[in-house]
Amino acid sequence: MRTSASRALSAVAAVLISLGAAGCDVGMPAREPPAGTALEQLESIPVKGRAPRTGYEREEFGDGWLDPDRNGCDARNDVLARDLVDETFKRGTGNCIVLTGTLTDPYTGTVIDFVRGDRTSAEVQIDHVVPLALAWQTGAQQLAPKQREAFANDPLNLLAVDGPTNNAKSDADAATWLPPNRAFRCRYVALQTAVKAKYGLWMTPAEHSAIKRILTSSCPDQPVPEAPGGAGPASSG
Repeated sequence: MRTSASRALSAVAAVLISLGAAGCDVGMPAREPPAGTALEQLESIPVKGRAPRTGYEREEFGDGWLDPDRNGCDARNDVLARDLVDETFKRGTGNCIVLTGTLTDPYTGTVIDFVRGDRTSAEVQIDHVVPLALAWQTGAQQLAPKQREAFANDPLNLLAVDGPTNNAKSDADAATWLPPNRAFRCRYVALQTAVKAKYGLWMTPAEHSAIKRILTSSCPDQPVPEAPGGAGPASSG
């Protein structure tokens, strides 16, 4: 017969074997996120609750579209020209004002024919990936006015998307809204993380958890998005 001590040792061994079979790393430290990834950048984002919405107005982020890269075209038309294909432009505008084009919408995966006009322009809208109201409640109210103008016109934070889907998103964060197109979700949350890092904004606990869950489960190697125009990765500097 086995002694009580030997039976106890056998029981401990069985537990350890069971944990190993379940994929548990007993006593192992958490794995560091891969360098240069959105998951690594996410770890640099402060986490705390939303500030009150008090004082928020769209005008706090500037009066309409500006020309941040000083190419003679405003940010809206720059993004349309960037995200659409087969564009046509209004004559005499130096290829600035986009009249028509085709968008493969990242939020839904559908193809939309864009035609500029009072009744048709809203079918394609320019979305702030990190909504302005959300930014206001997670640190942007502490930015200088010029910094908020830059935020609202930054091509890193702008996407041409399906209008009705953009309206449905409103000012939601990643904990309450994600693109219906699941194939774009990794890129979407990586963009949100990059924008928040660039402007020193924080995330709520629910927002941070939602983004971390997507990156960890679906795309741990998702790279930090590059700034449009080949300027290199977005940084927190």
